[in-house]
Amino acid sequence: MTLSHQVAKHLREVHFGGTWTAADLRGKLDGVTWVQATTQVASFHTIACLVYHINYYIHAAIEVLEGGPYRGDDAESFDCPPIASSEDWERLKGESWRDAERLACLIEELPDEKLKAFFVDEQSGTNFRCLHGRVEHAYYHLGQISMIKSLLAGELPA
Repeated sequence: MTLSHQVAKHLREVHFGGTWTAADLRGKLDGVTWVQATTQVASFHTIACLVYHINYYIHAAIEVLEGGPYRGDDAESFDCPPIASSEDWERLKGESWRDAERLACLIEELPDEKLKAFFVDEQSGTNFRCLHGRVEHAYYHLGQISMIKSLLAGELPA
């Protein structure tokens, strides 16, 4: 298996399952209602906002790998659109699943030597760093989502 295929595999695992941690976004979000996803707990971001944020950077990477400019802006990365219904919540998750699969496919198409090239420029680091970083970023926020979900369910003290 090429390194590109391994990175794509890890991206799919954190989104769809099969990780050695037995934790993934789709599994963790299963059964979360739109009301739960938009409920503010303490000063934390909402679950919906975290899902949006994860996908914001996935989508930005897709644009770069498809030949476009990098348009990721940290100041906008938490600007989740309003989630006012189950349809809105399902749409957000659906976009996340489609984008994760699209990015995984684009990563698989990269020859391993391309992973050593700069993602956008020297400052941004290599393709490997930026693409595998999307996996690490998703795991980081998956932990937050897990804790918020437990807080909402009353499984942890607030």
